[in-house]
Amino acid sequence: MPEIIDGRRLAESIRQEIAASARAFYERHGAHPKLAAILVGEDPASHVYVRNKVRACEQVDLESESHHLPATTPEADLVALIDRLNDSDDVDGILLQLPLPGHISKTAMLDRISPEKDVDGLHPQNVGLLVQRRAALVACTPSGIMEALKRYNVPIAGQNAVVVGRSDLVGKPLALLLMHENATVTICHSKTQNLQQIASNSDIVIAAMGKPAFLTAAFVREGAVLIDVGTTVLNSDDEVIRIFGEDSKKRNDFAEGKTVLAGDVHPAAYARSSMYTPVPGGIGPLTITMLLKNTLRAAELRRNR
Repeated sequence: MPEIIDGRRLAESIRQEIAASARAFYERHGAHPKLAAILVGEDPASHVYVRNKVRACEQVDLESESHHLPATTPEADLVALIDRLNDSDDVDGILLQLPLPGHISKTAMLDRISPEKDVDGLHPQNVGLLVQRRAALVACTPSGIMEALKRYNVPIAGQNAVVVGRSDLVGKPLALLLMHENATVTICHSKTQNLQQIASNSDIVIAAMGKPAFLTAAFVREGAVLIDVGTTVLNSDDEVIRIFGEDSKKRNDFAEGKTVLAGDVHPAAYARSSMYTPVPGGIGPLTITMLLKNTLRAAELRRNR
């Protein structure tokens, strides 16, 4: 029976550690680490994400502030806000919620955030430091995956790891983190040939391509560790049946109007693994937790300087 990597339980444990460190930080400096979140537009999912991040800050003795700008905001106004937050001594971390409206350059705005306040770990300076294994602030989802692997005592050094997906947010930084821990890493993507063969020969399989139930049991070697980063909302009964079956609880949930999520790994593949992350409840809770940890880390580094 494979072991489930419980992201919710693990995130709660790490948040307790963050809260203790945040209280110690306040005793030393007389101020709480502070995160500033920026949201541009009315995307419902983005509103939920920002609200959850702000609430998470409150739970671990971090301060937060939110800046909600209309979708029609000129790029110059967003630049001015980022510059003001960069210059503010009260703000330790800046989160720019994506996606942005089409008339605003995502790359330019992320590059505008000060590297020392870049709690998403996306500034090119921090990415470059990650390549050299010197980054203090690393992208949150890859950091959460590494925490899960280490805290569940998954061997990494000398293991064959495949990362399916090459995004700047997950795939690329995760591959670097795994290499820094002495794994032999293969990055696969939409142009990869023999993907099934590569994945099925790997000890650790990380799925991060955003295609629900794409990796079936045929992609998984017996005893492999499965890390599922994908989270897709299913919009049709046919999709739910294809992934979970006609008589599944998930289908009943869908029929009742409840949100049904699927990861990139087909549930049938779990049985072949030694350990896996479920969707939901796996990597998702750890992503926000790593944002909190990065905010605390940014605050500590700024004070030390």
